[in-house]
Amino acid sequence: MRAPVKLYLASSNPGKLAEFRALTCAVEPSASIELELLPSFHLLPPFEENEPTFAENAAGKALHYSRLREGPVFADDSGLVVPALGGAPGVHSARYAGPTATSAERISKLLRELTGKGGRERRAYFVCAIAVAKHGRARAIVTDRVHGEILEAPRGVGGFGYDPVFYFPPLHKTFAELSAQEKNEHSHRGKAFHKLLDFLQHP
Repeated sequence: MRAPVKLYLASSNPGKLAEFRALTCAVEPSASIELELLPSFHLLPPFEENEPTFAENAAGKALHYSRLREGPVFADDSGLVVPALGGAPGVHSARYAGPTATSAERISKLLRELTGKGGRERRAYFVCAIAVAKHGRARAIVTDRVHGEILEAPRGVGGFGYDPVFYFPPLHKTFAELSAQEKNEHSHRGKAFHKLLDFLQHP
């Protein structure tokens, strides 16, 4: 019997760890994967996420922290892309309305930028990139996306970030209206993490 693969998340956020653990159970219940936060993460030199793509940010973060701690380290970067806005918010999704802005403020800015736009101009997609590295060498980089459109007003009370205005046509709901099971199955993060788990079990 194969020993479980232990991965360290490059984060100090227990909520994010819980989300990835839930994804493991949802998309690959039989996966022999153990997820833990990277020990003493807050004491390590930070990685500045200034790369132009989600994949480069995720890879850079994983590589950076894998040089500072033993064991395989994984990191993610994700965000919203609106082609009609030139790809914004893109890699700046979390700081689209400023470094201290709330999700509501970021959504308000997005809706202002889309004022007067309709139809195809409101099409958007979420992207997630996840990278794994060990001892400063990349082992895997996976990405996936989910397509939808931006509504003119928020709907739903679940999720976070831009979820209340991201409408997912196949289920006729915003991401903030999806159940946890629906979101794990259809989200960009769930799909990308499924790819990663598949690679780790069948490299």
